[in-house]
Amino acid sequence: MKSYRFLILLGLVTCSSCKDGFLDLAPISETNNVNFYRNAEDMLNAVNAAYATLQSSGLYGQSMYAIGEGMSDNTEILDAQSGIDISQLDAFTTLSNNGIVSTTWNDHYQGILSCNTVIDRIPGVNMEQALKDRYVAEVKFLRALMYFNMVRIYGDVPLILKETTDVADGYGYSRNPSTEVYDQIVKDLQDAEQVLPASYTGLNIGRATSGAAKGLLAKVYLTQKRWADAASKTKEIIDAGTYELLPSYADIFRITNKNNKESLFEVQFKKGGFGLGSPFNNRFAPRLAGVAVTTIGAGSGHNLPTVNMDQAYEKTDPRKDISMAQGYTSGGNFVAARYIKKYLDPAPFAANDADNNWPVLRYADILLMRAEALNEAAFVAGGEAFALLNAVRKRAGVAEKTITEIPTQAAFRLAVEQERRVELAFENHRWFDLVRTGRALDVMKAQGFNIQEYQLILPVPLTQIEINPSKIKQNPGYE
Repeated sequence: MKSYRFLILLGLVTCSSCKDGFLDLAPISETNNVNFYRNAEDMLNAVNAAYATLQSSGLYGQSMYAIGEGMSDNTEILDAQSGIDISQLDAFTTLSNNGIVSTTWNDHYQGILSCNTVIDRIPGVNMEQALKDRYVAEVKFLRALMYFNMVRIYGDVPLILKETTDVADGYGYSRNPSTEVYDQIVKDLQDAEQVLPASYTGLNIGRATSGAAKGLLAKVYLTQKRWADAASKTKEIIDAGTYELLPSYADIFRITNKNNKESLFEVQFKKGGFGLGSPFNNRFAPRLAGVAVTTIGAGSGHNLPTVNMDQAYEKTDPRKDISMAQGYTSGGNFVAARYIKKYLDPAPFAANDADNNWPVLRYADILLMRAEALNEAAFVAGGEAFALLNAVRKRAGVAEKTITEIPTQAAFRLAVEQERRVELAFENHRWFDLVRTGRALDVMKAQGFNIQEYQLILPVPLTQIEINPSKIKQNPGYE
């Protein structure tokens, strides 16, 4: 039974029906892996399978917010009944048998397997070469995104770049150094950005674009502290003129405004009883709110904004009321209970079946990344980095920052961190920002957490070590 848990090695490729286009991601069951890949439609199904993985609990359905927000000072779990696994992450008491830790690993590798299958199988399929190239570029972007998540979450991870069809093959994989994983991420994104189109029309809207590949590559460079490369890549995006800040911050998150001009990449969700709806309408509602917040189904009490997050906004910043609420009304009475508003659906189809996409990369992030990279390269009082920071603030409707307020490189560094926190609140950036800037220990200890350096990454799932103990070793501190 052990081998069935090792999802790097597992079974049949999950493909998706494309009859109604990209957003129809319902799986085809028991697809024959050997005979399935015959034509362009089969390969489209296979590519859609890779996209479909993004919706899973181990990626953007739950794990990424549980880690990206829940482990930071932005959100918290106030009720243990909201779930022991997510409560462990929030409290830095995570064990190696934690269910989210395991699901994150498994679902990411299932997605990577789907990407590898496309790359390995598509050369033998008779179809238009340009479409072949685009499909490969799309899954290289997805594979890079998944490995970027993995290497930031676990550190060293197995780097698997070919389709795994035999369970026995998987026992040869050990954990590759994170530097090797980053090298492959960069290569995949450099390949993808050269091939992917700048935009799509019709049913293809929402697929990975060249701008998405460039934006993710810029974030990788920033994480690697390659300041010049990050600055250069973000400049390419800005100069292309494809994206822009929307005039209204609230419009970014409207269900009727998905994949807008500010969006570089979103995880696509579609309500309607298809199994494709987003769960956030219910997940982020207070657990005891009934239907007062969700309109349908109970709340899970996940990702509740902290007091510190509540106080992080300037008094005149309208982003606060757009992003979070102070409570809800039930039976004519106001109940104080902070919750996230960004992902509310005013008319969900059912519980955990809403229409909200999840923003992975947007233009405000690009502007702030460039501002950060320029500042790290060389502080210039009143220079371009100031203009970029203030462009984001101006759109939000708050006062621009001056040289008097930010007189040094260190002060600008903190100003960008603060702006990223409130601008990108509840979009899975905060924890990873704190870790990559070396600020996580100080910030979280100031909030009363007894966090240790080894906890900047999560444990390898215990099941993976039990399956292959000679190759897969635990992260220090969790043994």
